[in-house]
Amino acid sequence: MKLALYQGPAISGATEEAFACIRTQLNGAAAAGAGMLVMPELFLPGYNQPEMHGSLSQPRGGAWETRLAALARETGCGLTIGWAEREGDRVYNAATAFGPDGAVLGHYRKIQLFGPMEAASFAPGEAYCTFDLGGMKTALLICYDVEFAPHVRALAGQGVSLVLVPTANPAGFDHVQNYTVPGRAAELGLTIVYANYCGTEAGLPFGGRSLIAGPLGDALVSAGRGEALLVADLGVLGDLPKAALSTQLTDYREL
Repeated sequence: MKLALYQGPAISGATEEAFACIRTQLNGAAAAGAGMLVMPELFLPGYNQPEMHGSLSQPRGGAWETRLAALARETGCGLTIGWAEREGDRVYNAATAFGPDGAVLGHYRKIQLFGPMEAASFAPGEAYCTFDLGGMKTALLICYDVEFAPHVRALAGQGVSLVLVPTANPAGFDHVQNYTVPGRAAELGLTIVYANYCGTEAGLPFGGRSLIAGPLGDALVSAGRGEALLVADLGVLGDLPKAALSTQLTDYREL
């Protein structure tokens, strides 16, 4: 199975431009043979746009979700993407995974909201989300969530071996891409897809450096600071020596 991630600039509130970008990246990922493309956090309607989170947010089954499902079907490539979801009076920082047929595989609401802007815009999620992707038990997390070891460990304890993470990590926090994400992957024998923004949105610079970290902590693919579409073949993971994979879940002794 091949997975792709897109790292690009935020398209703040420019819905038609954003959907055009999504279509372009899905076509590119499909042409490379990828079965799933992961895009950044709150790609609709933008991350550092708190005034838009409430006013432009949409419900499950609304126009955004319908169009995203149609794009996945049209291109034949699955899509995982972050968006602002409204349910009644609440707005969530959410992510949805669509299969290549447009079916919803999983939907997740960010548990660990980061900073005052997110806390003011969103209600926190309260549950994990898992589903099958190419025979791998897969979960969704969003950005700050993956920095909390208990969340990743809980997913690994449920048998998850692949975590898809739409992200909006600002510049100055490169330790997350350089050390935290690879460390999470290595300590629990997981593959983590971490799709960040690059460029600047409303005065907030992003760090880029998106990656797919394999279960030994190495980057299967990684981006620099600019726009990139990356593809990794997870088939190579079958050649990893089993003795090299982490056994922390079974070895851990609770005091």
